[in-house]
Amino acid sequence: MTIVIAITGTLAILSLAVIFGTDVVGALVQRSVYAELDERSMVQVVGRGHYYGDRRMPAIGISGTILTAATAAAAFLWESTLAGILASAGFILVIVWLLFYAGIAKPINTTLTAAALAGEVPADARALQARWESILPLRVTLTGVAMVLLLATLVLL
Repeated sequence: MTIVIAITGTLAILSLAVIFGTDVVGALVQRSVYAELDERSMVQVVGRGHYYGDRRMPAIGISGTILTAATAAAAFLWESTLAGILASAGFILVIVWLLFYAGIAKPINTTLTAAALAGEVPADARALQARWESILPLRVTLTGVAMVLLLATLVLL
């Protein structure tokens, strides 16, 4: 059953890599771009980006979460306790990432999306964006370490 673990682990890593890459680009590139825009332009770009991202990215994130959990379960069942622990630790990090997303990022996404679509600029637009950006290093770290743990799980096969 090593093949099941290899397949679920590889697909989990690929899904998480999309999330990781998106967050890295946000931290390294978009953050600087948004800082140079006037507030109206920033709200339009950020809000419309979230409009599309919040519709297209959940399938990737849900897949990555389910596949990470499946990898952990399969590792415990068919491989070794250590592989199961590594994959489970990765799963826990993905869940923590989701908690930060749901608790901080998603409400900001919703606010800025609504403002962009209505052609409005919230009085606290910059503060909202700063709050959203403040968790990017944590999000990058969580998904990065989760992928490393999954890779370690695959190495044990």
